[in-house]
Amino acid sequence: MMTLEVSIAKQTLSILADERQVKEYRISTAKNGVGEVRGSEQTPRGWHVIRAKIGMNCPANTIFVGRRPTGEVYTPTLRVRYPERDWILTRIFWLSGLEVGKNRLGQVDTMRRYIYIHGTPDEVPMGVPGSKGCIRMGNEQIIELFEHIPVGTRILIR
Repeated sequence: MMTLEVSIAKQTLSILADERQVKEYRISTAKNGVGEVRGSEQTPRGWHVIRAKIGMNCPANTIFVGRRPTGEVYTPTLRVRYPERDWILTRIFWLSGLEVGKNRLGQVDTMRRYIYIHGTPDEVPMGVPGSKGCIRMGNEQIIELFEHIPVGTRILIR
């Protein structure tokens, strides 16, 4: 059985097959650390499932707002023009918590917090926390992951 594991401490996402690591990616989790409460801009911990995959066949650097492609393709010029924008690019894995009271339902619901694994501008450093709660990956890496990981895959964030 294939699962994913995010290490907050190492800033990595691993693909595990039968509990053995087969691939590891550098990522970036929340600048505000870990936590499950809505509005905290923290990365939620615990067991999750990939509830939806968004962006199949979109070009790399496609910009998403509200999980919909805007028709724009990210460029560094756009980043200069909109420096405060939270860039969600290329592909999205929408996560849903599996642990009631920890990351599911009420004020700690990962899905209602719109927590994703998503692409980010290539100039954003991986390996250091910097997101607003989501798990960011490089665009090439998120495309590769998207092609191999199905909806329903479980992911442990710790």
